Amino acid sequence: MSQDEPIMQGATDASDQSKVAGIVEQVRADMQLRGSEDSERLLKQRLSETGIELPQEEISRLVQEIQNGPSVVD
Repeated sequence: MSQDEPIMQGATDASDQSKVAGIVEQVRADMQLRGSEDSERLLKQRLSETGIELPQEEISRLVQEIQNGPSVVD
């Protein structure tokens, strides 16, 4: 399930880097609520929904960041 509407004004103006940072934060928050879910699967789903393709090495790095790292959005 993806949210296609409504889209907030300016949401499509963000750089891919900013979008990825936001997705990482969303997945991190989701994992705190739904700890049994697979963070890599959820991350890939969210990236796919936004049309962002990343190499597997970057996805693996982001999964580690989600599981262990500090927030990337201040």
